Amino acid sequence: MTISCRGEELILSKDRAVYWASKKMLIISDLHLGKSATFRQAGIQVPSTISDKDLEQLSALIAEFLPEVLLVTGDMFHHQINTDVDTFCLWRAGYPSLKIILVKGNHDQIAADDYACMDIEIYPEEMLCWPFRFIHDMPVVQDDYYNISGHVHPGVTIYGKSRQRLRLPCFYFGKTGAILPAFSRFTGLSKVKTEEGDLFYAITPSTVVAVPAID
Repeated sequence: MTISCRGEELILSKDRAVYWASKKMLIISDLHLGKSATFRQAGIQVPSTISDKDLEQLSALIAEFLPEVLLVTGDMFHHQINTDVDTFCLWRAGYPSLKIILVKGNHDQIAADDYACMDIEIYPEEMLCWPFRFIHDMPVVQDDYYNISGHVHPGVTIYGKSRQRLRLPCFYFGKTGAILPAFSRFTGLSKVKTEEGDLFYAITPSTVVAVPAID
C-alpha cells in the first residue's frame, strides 16, 4: 500500500517494512537479531532458524526495492554478540554497497567497535531527515518533525460478523508520529493508545489493508 505522509510517498510492505522512494531508503524496526540465541542460552527451547528467516525476508525486500540505505529504528540486536549475530555478519558481507543506519534502541547494547566492524552507522538517539525524525520510542515533546518509531510492536484486532477476532501486526500513523511493526516474527503485539483521526494499516499474509481504529 502506498500512502502520503507529510508530502512524502511511503510504501507499506506486507513484509513489515516501509520504503521511502525519494530517498531510496528501506525502513524497519525491532529486528531483534540474537533474541532466539539469548533464549537458547537461558535453556528455553527456541528454533535456531528464526534469525535466518528474518534475514531471508530482509533479502527479499532488498531485491524488491533495491534500496541504497537500510534504516533500522531501534532494537536491531537483542542484547550481546552471539551466534545469531554471527549469522548477520555473514549476511552483511553479501551487501557491501548497502548503507546500514541504526538509531539505537533499548536492546542495542553491542560495543561501538562491533557496530563498526559490521559497517553500521550509529545514531545514539535520533536521526533527522526532513520531514521525519527517526527514533526508537515516540518522544514526549513534539515539534515540526513527524516521528517514525518502533519499540511498541503495534497490533490491531480485526472483527468478523460472527464474533470472530484476528489479531494482526500493523503500521500506526497518528497526528505527530508513526509506529512501525516489529520486523521480527519472534515478538508479541501491543495495543496503541489512539486518538480520533489515527490510521491503522493491518498486515495480512498477502497485503496491507487500512482498518478502523477500533480495538
